[in-house]
Amino acid sequence: MIDPQQHLNPDLTSKEIKQEPIRSGFGRGLLEAGTRDKQIVALCADLTESTKMGEFAKSFPDRFVEIGVAEQNLVTVAAGMALAGKIPFVSSYAAFSPGRNWEQIRTTICLNEIPVKIVGSHAGVSVGPDGATHQMLEDIALMRVLPHMTVVAPADAIEAEKATIALAKTSTPAYIRLAREKSPVITTENSPFSLSKAQVLRLGKHVTIVACGTMVYQALMAAEELAKHKIEAEVINAAVIKPLDFITITASVRKTGAVVTAEEGQIAGGLGGAVAEALADYHPAPLRRVGMLDRFGESGEPNELLKHFGLTAPHIAEAAREVIKRKKD
Repeated sequence: MIDPQQHLNPDLTSKEIKQEPIRSGFGRGLLEAGTRDKQIVALCADLTESTKMGEFAKSFPDRFVEIGVAEQNLVTVAAGMALAGKIPFVSSYAAFSPGRNWEQIRTTICLNEIPVKIVGSHAGVSVGPDGATHQMLEDIALMRVLPHMTVVAPADAIEAEKATIALAKTSTPAYIRLAREKSPVITTENSPFSLSKAQVLRLGKHVTIVACGTMVYQALMAAEELAKHKIEAEVINAAVIKPLDFITITASVRKTGAVVTAEEGQIAGGLGGAVAEALADYHPAPLRRVGMLDRFGESGEPNELLKHFGLTAPHIAEAAREVIKRKKD
């Protein structure tokens, strides 16, 4: 069997590992997708530079629309453009889109099953000092419940670029979740990515750790810590939360007998909820969900907040040890 770790950044455990905002990968991917396909357009709600749409706007000014601070208008205009044959990408902070315009996304985009791609930037508590109002934690739950909606939370900037290019080729609605702060680049240009398959990043036999977004790095570091105590954790990057690759996940859990999920968002309805549903349907097993536990964020520095809310490798490792004990009971 090919070792999946060969697809990871060789500097993964180094303190010098490259760090880059996940949203930067989206910006590169959008520019590349727009270069390949003239039908791609971009719309933004007064956050062009923050959401990394700036290079697309400079390169294709005739295909870029600045809507202003009007998130409901943002997605309805995009819906009209999609019905006219365009492939719109719309961006704002996730707190505002889908946070403020969910009903318009539901009615004008999903109901019509049209290819509008919603970009929710600055998601999670790692937004930092902006505080609870801007730390969107409920977006995965909001978006994965919508019919026809694909939901993607890339693990790093390289994966965000690949996901953006891949989504540009699809004919259905999609949501891509991006973080603001720099985070470790854990994959490479040669790492596999698919909108239909989760990626096993590390093989193990004692516990499965399923993570998305910024928490994939934390899951890998948790696996490194567990290995020191002779616990072999299998790590899965579930970048595509909907449609969830339940086949890869349940196959892993059949082998390990226990699972931990990790996400920088609410565990209710998020990745943890999706995995719990899949296990209930196909292979019940001890489960522990790491994420936000029915609470809002707070103002603080990103790393400080991740530690405060238990969203770091040591917390994932502890959850893994606990769930393994439950497996043995």
